[in-house]
Amino acid sequence: MTSRFVAESTAIRAAAPADTDVCGRINYEAFSAIADRHNFPHDFTSVDEATALCSHMIGHPGFFGVVACQDGRIVGSNFMDERSPIFGVGPVSVEPGSQNHSVGRELMQAVLDRAKQQRAQGVRLVQLAYHNRSLSLYAKLGFDVREPLATLQGEPLGVEVDGCRVRPASDADIDACNAVCVRVHGHDRGGELQDSVARQAASVVERAGRITGYTTGIGFYDHSVALGNDDLKALIGAARRIDGPGFILPTRNTALLRWCLDRGLRVRHMLNLMTVGFYHEPRGAYLTSIGY
Repeated sequence: MTSRFVAESTAIRAAAPADTDVCGRINYEAFSAIADRHNFPHDFTSVDEATALCSHMIGHPGFFGVVACQDGRIVGSNFMDERSPIFGVGPVSVEPGSQNHSVGRELMQAVLDRAKQQRAQGVRLVQLAYHNRSLSLYAKLGFDVREPLATLQGEPLGVEVDGCRVRPASDADIDACNAVCVRVHGHDRGGELQDSVARQAASVVERAGRITGYTTGIGFYDHSVALGNDDLKALIGAARRIDGPGFILPTRNTALLRWCLDRGLRVRHMLNLMTVGFYHEPRGAYLTSIGY
């Protein structure tokens, strides 16, 4: 990607492996500063954790990344997951000292331009509800708020649901899982699912010998799709751990929310699902990832 000057001293260029450490540090510092300002827990526990995420995205062919530079120095970054028909944006971060100077807007515009070039069906992101400025920015860029979300955290539940069998997913299950996702969302998330199956992290739930849902993992960076709440309860109940800050549940699904709360899980913070392009109202139960 050719550098594009967007202001007298700011340029946007493609992220490179050599940018990993500085992108990780900025992600940690930016998200920690915002959380501290609003008295919320940090999404990243350390610089190393944020750096590992950036390393994964920069090194993965299914992700597109850009950095913002001022006088040759990186001051922010943004990434987009292109593994499935709907692209997912984030994390976008700008170092605290360079915020409020349109750097975030230019980083967002760069990935939106890329999505248009790639003819993505749509673009989505998950926005931290307590961060008012990002909500305003994304709305100005054309994103619509679609769904209020809650991050839930706690100890693994270790519960089973009558009639539901949970087992590890295999390559042979991918078509059936994609069919469930298309039925619920109108599109598949096959690229993400394939990666999760390859690292042996995905699970499926069956009723009467038929796959009725799947999860790429129960956690912040994972998504789950199921035909009904019982299927999703079985997937949550079978999880051996809840990764990262927690899993992300649409709060309009009040029956599932109450079920989780009644079993000791607690709300960590609220978020919003925002979309550009293709969207239709989900027809089933699901958990979003922090991507969407």
